[in-house]
Amino acid sequence: MNQTINHRQPPPGSAAEAGPERLARAALSRLSEPGDAVLGRWLSQLAAADVVQAIRDGTVPDHPGLDADRLAAYRARLVDVDPVSDLERVRTAGGRFIIPGDTEWPSQLDDLGGGRPIGLWLAGTGSLRLLALRSVAVVGARACTAYGAHVAGELSAELAERGWVVVSGAAYGIDASAHRGALAVGGMTIGVLACGVDVAYPRGNSELIRRIASQGLLLSELPPGEHPTRFRFVLRNRVIAALTRGTVVVEAALRSGALSTARRARDLNRHTMGVAGPVTSELSAGVHALIRGGATLVTDASEVAELIGAIGDDLAPQRSGPVLPRDLLEPAVARVLEAVPATAEGAPVERLARKAGLPPDEVLNRLYELGSLGYVERHGAHWRLVRRRGGD
Repeated sequence: MNQTINHRQPPPGSAAEAGPERLARAALSRLSEPGDAVLGRWLSQLAAADVVQAIRDGTVPDHPGLDADRLAAYRARLVDVDPVSDLERVRTAGGRFIIPGDTEWPSQLDDLGGGRPIGLWLAGTGSLRLLALRSVAVVGARACTAYGAHVAGELSAELAERGWVVVSGAAYGIDASAHRGALAVGGMTIGVLACGVDVAYPRGNSELIRRIASQGLLLSELPPGEHPTRFRFVLRNRVIAALTRGTVVVEAALRSGALSTARRARDLNRHTMGVAGPVTSELSAGVHALIRGGATLVTDASEVAELIGAIGDDLAPQRSGPVLPRDLLEPAVARVLEAVPATAEGAPVERLARKAGLPPDEVLNRLYELGSLGYVERHGAHWRLVRRRGGD
């Protein structure tokens, strides 16, 4: 590593031409374990290339949590790190390495603070940022029951048919059923791994993982060739929780990694949901405890979508496109339409008149015009917006 970043000249067109920041973050992803808060805080203050240089020189300034033993461990690992090789390896395999600031970087991962990934290794062709905007995690027990596998598969297939991206961990059990359900209907799915994206783990899911990379997207914080550990599985869960709009737990015992994903989702102000199961099943106990603790009970994709859909809309990127019919409304009509609240109960004419700053009689006339155009509808003395499917 001593000569990798500064002196080794990459061949033209190679991954090394990505620049010093990407090279440095690739190096740090092999140097540290996922979720390293010490490095995370350091990277909030310095460029990654400066962090690598400071570790190499051993001239690190006073930094919270960076004791002599930790610094020595960083320096020892740095000797064998070769980010150029790692980047070229993933590029040759059809993958890529993204870092904060890239257009493909999902900004919701920044909610993890100091534990935000240093970077993400990807395999697949979709844009992670765009796919994550409308994504939901479906997780649960590895040793699941036939009931759990069926529910996870059906739920994921229904979500995929509604245009949601299903995210899970590519493990046995509920994870695998969730991925297969989405793939079966031609949907999009993301596998978040606790190993390198070029490592098929567990081996029994090798074909499934290959299909996810082909039809969906694989991602990992770990560089190519890295293998999973128990600790890495736990840390992987925080990425699943942060990346998605909400987490659905299908089956889980009281001590379960799926519950840790749900708890992280809750702490990040994401929706947490659970599917109830037989009260006699140990694999239902964790989900039932989660529901008692405030998670929302869901039974199908429509209930999941109803709960998290507004969040997906709120976080959707700004769009530009052709002129829409509402753009052609007269100013007064547009003011009345803007005054109508987006709530199920709506509002009476008098309240709308005050908000629009127009006489009640004119507002009433404009409301009927808008009703004819399909924008609003009357329910008793109240008017409310019509839920529309298109971008209009």
